[in-house]
Amino acid sequence: MHLVLGGDLPVHRLGFGAMRLPANDPAAAHALARKAVELGVTFIDTADSYDLGRNEELLAEALHPYPDGVVVATKAGQCHPGREWIPLGRPEYLRQQAELSLRRLRVERIDLFQLHRVDPTVPLADQIGALRQLQDEGKVRHVGLSEVSVEQIVEAERITPIVSVQNRHNLDDRRSEPVLDHCERHGIAFLPWLPIAPSVRPGSRVAEVAQRLGATPAQVALAWLLRRSPVMLPIPGTSSEKHLEENVGAADLGLSNEDFARLDEARYSKTP
Repeated sequence: MHLVLGGDLPVHRLGFGAMRLPANDPAAAHALARKAVELGVTFIDTADSYDLGRNEELLAEALHPYPDGVVVATKAGQCHPGREWIPLGRPEYLRQQAELSLRRLRVERIDLFQLHRVDPTVPLADQIGALRQLQDEGKVRHVGLSEVSVEQIVEAERITPIVSVQNRHNLDDRRSEPVLDHCERHGIAFLPWLPIAPSVRPGSRVAEVAQRLGATPAQVALAWLLRRSPVMLPIPGTSSEKHLEENVGAADLGLSNEDFARLDEARYSKTP
C-alpha cells in the first residue's frame, strides 16, 4: 500500500504526524519516532512551528541518519507564539524558516516542504515563488500546500508543481471533498490532518463497524480514508506507542463494500 510523491518518492500510505511528540520527554519522543519507523511508517510530517522547532530536532535526534526510504516532510508559513496560530508567508520569512529546518533536521535538502497556511496579506504568487526559489537552489525537492482551495492549487501550479495538499478531512468534516477530487484527478497526494473524527465515540456507526471487525474505531476511521481515494495519505498523530501501533494496523484492515458505504453515508456533524 504505497503512494509515490512527485513521481520519485514512494511512501507507505499511512504516515505519522509528529506534532504530538512529547518535547518535555525526549527519550519518549525518540522511542515513539523510532517505533513508527519500525512499524513500517515511511512518511513523517512535522513543521517549523511545532514546539518552536524542537519537534524537528527530536526527529533528527531519533532518526538521523534517516533510514533509506523514510521521508520527513516539514512546513513553514504559520507561527505559533502562544495559543494563536498566525499565517506568516512573507518570502524572506519562508526562506529563513527553510534554512532553520534544514539545520534542525540535519539534511541538505528537504524532500517535501509545505506552505503551512496561505497568508492572506501576501500575494500567493510571492509565497510560492519563495518555495520555487528554494527548489532552484537545491534546498527543497518538492512543494506541498496546506488548507487550500482548488483555485489556490491551480494558481500555485503555475509557478511550481504541487505534489501534496494537507487539508483537514475526516468522516465528520468533508468540506475538502472538491479538493480531494482535484488531487485524485491530478495525482496529487492528499494528506488529511485530524483524520480521526470525533464520530469514533462509543455507540457511533464507526464503533459498531469496529466491534464487528474486531478493530478499534480509530482504525475503522483510518481504513475508510484509505479506501476513499488512492491518493489519500493519512497522518494520524499520537504520543502513545499503543495508539501508534493501532493506527498503523489500520492499513491492514479491509472494509467490505457494505461497511464502506455505511460509513460513507454517515454525517455525524455537518458544518456549512
